[in-house]
Amino acid sequence: MYILRADRKSRGTRRVWSGIHEGAVNTMQDPYGREITYLRLSVTERCNLRCRYCMPEDGIAKKSREIMLTEDEMVRAVEAAASLGIRKLRLTGGEPLVKKNILSICRRCGVVDGIREICITTNGILLPELAKPLREAGLTRVNLSLDTLDRDKYAFITRRGRLEDALRGLDAALTAGFEKVKINSVLIGGFNDSEILALADLTRQYPVDVRFIELMPIGGLGFGPEAYLPCTAVLERLPELKALPEDGGVAKRYCLPGGLGSIGLITPVSTHFCAQCNRIRLTADGYVKPCLHAAAEFPIKGLSQEEMAQQMERAILAKPPCHAPLTYGHQSHAERNMNQIGG
Repeated sequence: MYILRADRKSRGTRRVWSGIHEGAVNTMQDPYGREITYLRLSVTERCNLRCRYCMPEDGIAKKSREIMLTEDEMVRAVEAAASLGIRKLRLTGGEPLVKKNILSICRRCGVVDGIREICITTNGILLPELAKPLREAGLTRVNLSLDTLDRDKYAFITRRGRLEDALRGLDAALTAGFEKVKINSVLIGGFNDSEILALADLTRQYPVDVRFIELMPIGGLGFGPEAYLPCTAVLERLPELKALPEDGGVAKRYCLPGGLGSIGLITPVSTHFCAQCNRIRLTADGYVKPCLHAAAEFPIKGLSQEEMAQQMERAILAKPPCHAPLTYGHQSHAERNMNQIGG
């Protein structure tokens, strides 16, 4: 296999011979030896909800089509990323399922040479109609955002959603036969800390993984330090959790006795996982972000596949060793809301 590594002194790249085997691919490493194999592609900034930690209540100003990536450009970008060794693709937003051509995007990206896994992160509202077509289009995994099992709290945090619709989406995802269904729950002090047990118990009721994620200080959307709840709160409330082996992801994995799925703890604030970072992000308006919490961006709108690959290579070589500390005295340097970056 050929490995593209960054030269720390010149910040260039060099090919390193490490043998040939069936299915060998080019992969790229950043200046700190991290192999970059994962692209998170935001297909839209729009959403049918207004979650308080993600998007302003009034939504966002609509951008002209001319400055947003077209479907062809998204596919070309995925091809460029695959040429650098990207193997996993996640479609995000905004809410990716409000994108009218989401099935076509899935279908075309899923057959790009080198892409082995295509996933999506969604609020689940539109999954009753789209889960089966998405599976048929080649989508392999679904992450569903669900921060509460209380109807009133769900309406509060999403500002306009109905819990029943999200639960129907979960059922549709489980019925469609995806390889994996995960639930993402953002921990928010004073909001859903009393529901940790109920959310974790979903892994006993369904073959799903539940991932608790620390609330990040990004975008300045109105949460103060009292809302921050470390993932250690999950361990304190669930002493019966048993540790599971690492699976290459960023979550620390556990399971409940009798559980059908796992429980993951994602700790971007209390214990960052920058040393394991294997990803870059592409925004819906065509900027490659080397790091979620850094301001650096590399434009690819209007470029050829080769030019896109060059910009992605520059982005990978610009990845910092670690993002700045995240506390409610030190906001993320992202300079965008989450809906504009891709969750």
